[in-house]
Amino acid sequence: MLSKSNIEQLKSQGKDVKKVEAQIENFVKGFPFMQVDRPAKIGDGIIQLTDKDLKRAVDFYDDTLGEYKIVKFVPASGAASRMFKDLFSFMNEYKGSAEDSKKLNEDGSWNSLRYFFNNIEKFAFYDDLKSCIKEGGLGITQLIESNKHHIVLQYLLTEKGLNYGNSPKGLLKFHKYEEGSRTPVEEHLVEGALYARSSLKETILHFTVSPEHEIKFKEHLDKVIGAYSDTHNTNYNIDFSTQKPSTDTIAVDLDNKPFLLDDGEILFRPGGHGALIENLNDLEGDIIFIKNIDNVVPDHLKDATVLYKKALAGILMEYQERIFYYLNILNEESTLSPSFMEEIAVFIEKELCEELVPGHEIIDASEYFKRKLNRPIRICGMVKNEGEPGGGPFWARNPDNTISLQVVESAQVDQDDPAQVEIANSATHFNPVDLICGIKNHKGEKFDLTNFVDPQTGFISQKSQGGRDLKALELPGLWNGSMSDWITIFVEVPIETFNPVKVVNDLLRPQHQ
Repeated sequence: MLSKSNIEQLKSQGKDVKKVEAQIENFVKGFPFMQVDRPAKIGDGIIQLTDKDLKRAVDFYDDTLGEYKIVKFVPASGAASRMFKDLFSFMNEYKGSAEDSKKLNEDGSWNSLRYFFNNIEKFAFYDDLKSCIKEGGLGITQLIESNKHHIVLQYLLTEKGLNYGNSPKGLLKFHKYEEGSRTPVEEHLVEGALYARSSLKETILHFTVSPEHEIKFKEHLDKVIGAYSDTHNTNYNIDFSTQKPSTDTIAVDLDNKPFLLDDGEILFRPGGHGALIENLNDLEGDIIFIKNIDNVVPDHLKDATVLYKKALAGILMEYQERIFYYLNILNEESTLSPSFMEEIAVFIEKELCEELVPGHEIIDASEYFKRKLNRPIRICGMVKNEGEPGGGPFWARNPDNTISLQVVESAQVDQDDPAQVEIANSATHFNPVDLICGIKNHKGEKFDLTNFVDPQTGFISQKSQGGRDLKALELPGLWNGSMSDWITIFVEVPIETFNPVKVVNDLLRPQHQ
């Protein structure tokens, strides 16, 4: 599988040879599909909050906040290049011909090039774009009127101007305000102060970033953080991390042999967002809010987000309180009544939505319940499915053949199995990556989160390097396989709390204006 020279290279780089061999074996064997039993729905795996429930959970969070260290965790390593895919294509292929003009003007739908240029003044970055074009001795209006749209795009996307096409998404200007425009990073500063500020008036944020962009993030925050600290009466405690090189995975050719670069070195690639379980594992906090960098809205639309963030955190605190109560008794009492044991069994099955192994009454039920309860917990907000691509909430089969709640990605479902596809397509809700996590046990000790990953939930994808095809391995996703063995609770949240920016024209939607 690995040649002698391969092994020598791995050892010289401090790589775990057995781990790399296991990754190659994954390419050979592939990963099993998830077996979905049914979609989680309201009343069957998804909690729908009444106004009374919402108020109770928010009040519980506000009243109990002082007892917890709260951290807001923001995956922010995503590059903006995918936002501008269509603009790049047009810019690179534009020749100024009648055919180019036709291509630009024939489609006026919201995600079209014409819509982009017709509404360009509405973008928060417009003033900056206009200024850098002016510095180049040109006028943005004149360029557009004379069909030189590609030059406008050069100033937007390349080093000739704003260089947005090579920047991290978190540092682009998303929203306009009277006092100026804000980046997603700034919107997360505001959000953090609104729902994650401690009783000591401290707001802790952790951003995961790409190594090449970390300095840019720090420079940007140095410029803006003082104003937000004053406005929101909080002291920001902000740190950063990058994906650990140790989580990079080996690439192979189409014959499942190590993919070698021109210098003979084996190619390793980043392991995907599942690698961030290591970053999450390093955090010091009781409760962790997780939300993607691009899912932000202007201030006038933040109320629903803040309300439901607090509610989800309050629900987590309530569940933890009861779980810790049971664990303390299970650990302190040697003899427990059958009725009390039945109470725990019902709690695990009905409220934690965890099917128990048949015959658990015969084995040492006390130890079994401890294992079931003594795990990290996450409350996952779920929005109604409106056709967005990606994962959703399901009842899925576990390695021990029991069924529990899982976030399942479409790539994990066997598309050649009509029954599985039908179940997947009947999902009523979608995963917006809105998580509140409890990562400590009843003794206040941190869990080792790497112990709760299902290694059989990785992904294999086909890529290319230098014009040569290769296969890449992604680690189990952060909110599915990497949290597979967590206690999982799904709660419905309103669609207005989910406003990601996947393409640049998303910024023209009402939610971002």
